[in-house]
Amino acid sequence: MWATKLLSVDGRRSPYLEAGDPASPHVLVLVHAFPVGMRMWEPVAVPDGWRAIAPALPGFDGADPVEAPPPSIDHYAHAVLGVMDGLGIDHAVVGGLSMGGYVAFALWRLARLRWRGLVLADTRAAADSEQGRAGRQKMLDLLHERGSRAIAEEMVPKLLGETARKTQPQLVAHAMRLIERQTSDAIAGALVRLRDRPDSTPLLRDIGVPTLVIVGDEDIVTPPSDSEQLAAQIEDARLVRIPASGHLSCMERPAEFSAALAGFLNAIRG
Repeated sequence: MWATKLLSVDGRRSPYLEAGDPASPHVLVLVHAFPVGMRMWEPVAVPDGWRAIAPALPGFDGADPVEAPPPSIDHYAHAVLGVMDGLGIDHAVVGGLSMGGYVAFALWRLARLRWRGLVLADTRAAADSEQGRAGRQKMLDLLHERGSRAIAEEMVPKLLGETARKTQPQLVAHAMRLIERQTSDAIAGALVRLRDRPDSTPLLRDIGVPTLVIVGDEDIVTPPSDSEQLAAQIEDARLVRIPASGHLSCMERPAEFSAALAGFLNAIRG
């Protein structure tokens, strides 16, 4: 069961979710996707003997934004590290889905000695293509014209797989609400950071910790081929495909996602 908690980091409000054994030295840090916020992780079951935290990235879910220009994906990584420091967590397994995966790559680059393992779900290492950057700009224009509801209407059909859209109307509505509750400033800040993030492909050959790569079979945002490339380039990586699932695999098929996560974490724990 996940609980919502609040921490002050350098004077900034930093909400986060926590689940599992709060006294456990085995910690999992989960970083959320764009633009749904930290509550996307609530369907995920944390295995016995583990503590999990899922911070809200700056601007999302009531977290105070980062004011330092220019916007950088590193701001998000430093915010996650700040929450860990505030909670006295020195080492952890870090996992991220989509944008959370991009943050995980930044975390590896900035503080690799703190990570016992990586979980990279429905994400990719490459930077945005020119077409992708243009798409981010179009979304920024849409956001300025019509607000977060328009972003929800644009994104949810892409984020959820065909099976979920056909069979889980309550999940479609929930995903819409998660996006609509985010501020336009938070969404805009994320779009700029996504658009301008660096290429993390050169990092892959140097990842020296156990890595789990998860992808939904119906993911059209970061398709299974992207995850196959990730797993092939990381020395100690395992690939798990989640059937009948799109980009938000942890929400669409939480039992299968949680099982893959538990198997990986328990292997690390020994």
